[in-house]
Amino acid sequence: MPYLSRTLRILTLFLLSVVLLYLAAPVLIPLTFGAVLAMLLIPVSRWLENKGLNRVLSSFLSIFFFLILVAALVALLQWQIGDLVKDFSKIEAQLRSLLGQVKDYVYEKFGVSGRQQQQILQEQQSGGMEKAAGIALSTLTSFFGLVVDTVLVMVYVFLFIYFRSHFKNFVLRLVAVENRLTAEKIIYRSTRVTQQYLTGLGMMIVLLWVMYGIGFSIVGIKNAVFFAILCGILEIVPFAGNITGTAITVLIALGQGGNSNLVVGVLITYAIVQFVQTYVLEPLVVGNQVNINPLFTILIIVVGEAVWGIAGMVLAIPVLGMFKVMCDYIEPLKPYGYLIGAQNAKEDKSIFKKLFGGSADD
Repeated sequence: MPYLSRTLRILTLFLLSVVLLYLAAPVLIPLTFGAVLAMLLIPVSRWLENKGLNRVLSSFLSIFFFLILVAALVALLQWQIGDLVKDFSKIEAQLRSLLGQVKDYVYEKFGVSGRQQQQILQEQQSGGMEKAAGIALSTLTSFFGLVVDTVLVMVYVFLFIYFRSHFKNFVLRLVAVENRLTAEKIIYRSTRVTQQYLTGLGMMIVLLWVMYGIGFSIVGIKNAVFFAILCGILEIVPFAGNITGTAITVLIALGQGGNSNLVVGVLITYAIVQFVQTYVLEPLVVGNQVNINPLFTILIIVVGEAVWGIAGMVLAIPVLGMFKVMCDYIEPLKPYGYLIGAQNAKEDKSIFKKLFGGSADD
């Protein structure tokens, strides 16, 4: 009974935490992004401080370098989009032709004429002007909200980097003297896990750009660099991102007048890249730094999307990784750290091990 009571308390705490995260999302999402990015940029700031700069200047410059990198990426995308827009009229005409073929198929298979299909679409789009105005207003509001949140995140990043020693000392003051060494280990390991995960993810995205770029170019996709960058960037959103990027590429390939062979080529490229990513890049580049069981990886992404939307999906894995570090060092939580962690995490993670399975004792 005492064990059951403790489990119920933990589950209650978990549910209350989820409710709090959901209700406080507008405040906590920028704050969490700021904390995660600060962990990523702390080594840069520390390196600048070792070069003789004070903490204010080093904190500012580390953020400045990060923004320069983001701006360069955006400029590259804009350059590629400019080339894509030139062919937009042709793509639109091709998509209209495909839509006509779909209508003919529906008529042949289900007996619904083109006029009836058009009428159904018009009924669903009734009040078009009002809906269009609502969509425009919502888009404008979302854009300004994104700008405000971005500025807020950068302010949080600066403050987290500049006051990192102060925050660390605050956490140490919360624990008993005999537990401060463990607390320091948790802080160090949590920061280290986040840094290595995000750095590895960035390196993997760059390698995905190269592989997708080569694959799409061989297949014959126009503006292959743009779609390669798009598929790589969307990898930030686990699972859903790469599928979305490939689906967009297939749609534009059809709009560019591509036949079934072009679509098959895109899908083959996607399959090959995913194979290399799963069995080569992730073990070698990202490694086992987060070390989360695949079941809980999927579960935390689903929970993150339900609570914080796309932002929750992006933040889910590094946050769960930090939580696992805490579980691994706190005695009552060690069973939960074991449950969340990957089985046989210290074993060989080579491609042959993954392909041909584990030991006979599994």
